[in-house]
Amino acid sequence: MNKPLFMHIVDRLSNEVDFFCQNKDGLGRIGLSALQKCTAAIRALAYGSAADTVDEYLRLGETTTRSCLENFVDGIIYLFGDEYLRRPTPADLQRLLDIGEYRGFPGMIGSIDCMHWEWKNCPTT
Repeated sequence: MNKPLFMHIVDRLSNEVDFFCQNKDGLGRIGLSALQKCTAAIRALAYGSAADTVDEYLRLGETTTRSCLENFVDGIIYLFGDEYLRRPTPADLQRLLDIGEYRGFPGMIGSIDCMHWEWKNCPTT
């Protein structure tokens, strides 16, 4: 994910989802930033790792990381669901087919990971 996209997501979450607002605890200490919470969630999603693997990297415990991940997913669905998490329209499909054909992969809508693309030099054909 590129940095501007990541920062856009962090900005929207921190402004529109209460969990990602930075608060003070009962002793007046500043809590985790939206950047820390989003980074923990994305790392857990990207690497499929256990929740306690960001402990040393971001100084978050397992329970906090899990909470960040759950709230991140809910926030993404809430903020971006209508635009990005929907069935593609015929215009969307045609645009994707045109892009695929331009790049040398005609008809690749049904095989987003190219698993059904025939490759004559594939060592495991």
